[in-house]
Amino acid sequence: MDRIERIKSFLASNPSDSFLQHALALEYIKLNEEEAARRLFEAILTRDPGYIGSYYHLGKLLERMNKIALAIEWYEKGMEQARAAGDMHAYQELRTAYEEITE
Repeated sequence: MDRIERIKSFLASNPSDSFLQHALALEYIKLNEEEAARRLFEAILTRDPGYIGSYYHLGKLLERMNKIALAIEWYEKGMEQARAAGDMHAYQELRTAYEEITE
């Protein structure tokens, strides 16, 4: 069974598991299935805004899709969440990505 099928089988018993959805989105990115990855990242962050790691990956994906305004919005939301959680490492990563496309 390939990685995607394995992750999907785990998701069948726990469909709202943010970790599994994040892992599946990363697998979709590897296959250039950008819309599928985007939908998963957005679902995670809509349901679980504190899942900070997905903001960076969604922002980078949106940049590759040439959806810069949306990438900026997600980076900003991620920075807010990271700051609120006291996760300064994630905040700095998001800020750097944000600054790279806004300067």
